[in-house]
Amino acid sequence: MTSSEDLGLIRRGAEEILVEAELVERLKEGRRLRVKAGFDPTAPDLHLGHTVLINKLRQFQELGHEVMFLIGDFTGMIGDPTGKNVTRKPLTREEVLENAVTYEHQIYKILDPGKTTVLFNSQWMAEMNAADLVHVAAKYTVARMLERDDFNKRYNSNQPIAIHEFLYPLIQGYDSVAMKADVELGGTDQKFNLLVGRELQKHYGQKPQVIMTMPILEGLDGVQKMSKSLGNYIGISEPPDEMFGKLMSISDELMWRYFTLLSFRSVGEIEQLKSDVAAGLNPRDVKFQLCQEIVTRFHDRGAAEAAQAGFVARFQKGNLPEDMPEILLDGDEDGCLGIATVLKGAGLTGSTSEAFRMIQQGAVRIDGERVADRDMTVQAGCTHVVQIGKRRFARITVN
Repeated sequence: MTSSEDLGLIRRGAEEILVEAELVERLKEGRRLRVKAGFDPTAPDLHLGHTVLINKLRQFQELGHEVMFLIGDFTGMIGDPTGKNVTRKPLTREEVLENAVTYEHQIYKILDPGKTTVLFNSQWMAEMNAADLVHVAAKYTVARMLERDDFNKRYNSNQPIAIHEFLYPLIQGYDSVAMKADVELGGTDQKFNLLVGRELQKHYGQKPQVIMTMPILEGLDGVQKMSKSLGNYIGISEPPDEMFGKLMSISDELMWRYFTLLSFRSVGEIEQLKSDVAAGLNPRDVKFQLCQEIVTRFHDRGAAEAAQAGFVARFQKGNLPEDMPEILLDGDEDGCLGIATVLKGAGLTGSTSEAFRMIQQGAVRIDGERVADRDMTVQAGCTHVVQIGKRRFARITVN
């Protein structure tokens, strides 16, 4: 590849590259860039949201660059409050180390072990004494720290900010100094911390790193970011059937974002799939392709095929309650009905407000796919199996 072709692949899915001209300059040098991404082992399992960054690391590997996967075993004990309006509870060293062990195993489902350097920031932070840490802290001002959005909001609303929280972006920035990073990747919510790394590298006489921010992947609800605490996540170590079923539950609209950020297909292939759907291809068939790719990546092809066969058996071959009621509903003047109206009309909920609540709780499925969009409509002329929870079913046709 030429440097321009490299840049095209690197740009894919990225939210922002600062400074792109610097990245172009480094690519033209023809050397292996040192590409850094850090992960705090705050939970034992990685989910698909984490893999947006890891997939980008893989692309850098494919282009011949050096990938440095940093496990923040030291910063994990501090706790980064990014996106939070309260101080986050630090983890114990035992919790951090236990989680870190699982990370090393999981990342090699995507990254090439022979081309990946795994580092722990305790390697250099544990060697620092108090005077060393004060020396690093002297490189940044409180005024600059308060420019960070979450710190600024908490300061202006008189919410407490602990001093140790200021240390987190400083240490993340110093990691870039210790690792001599050319490029650092992070989510859009990490932009401030990544910029701290650039500034600290300048103070230590290094060429400042290029920073790349990647979008935050929405969870199964299509609204909030994927998070284990919110229950809208897909863990990369989950069983094939569960992973497949969760992926099938996302909306057709969200499916394209998952293709862009999670699939290894080319941009051209994804655009062709969009054209095929616009021409009449069932979006479910395309979603099957996404599920097959993701489940194969974290398990194998046989597991993916078995998961699809199981899904079809459950939801497309009539393995449903024999006494399921058949209900005919009249569509509105546009020939369709809102999902809440369908649920109420079928007697599955007592009111549209209850229907909206069930959707918000993730309890509503149509043909086995979880409904996340409260504004979803059901088109006339189609029959669907509608389910709430594990026991309420109806086969509904809209006239």
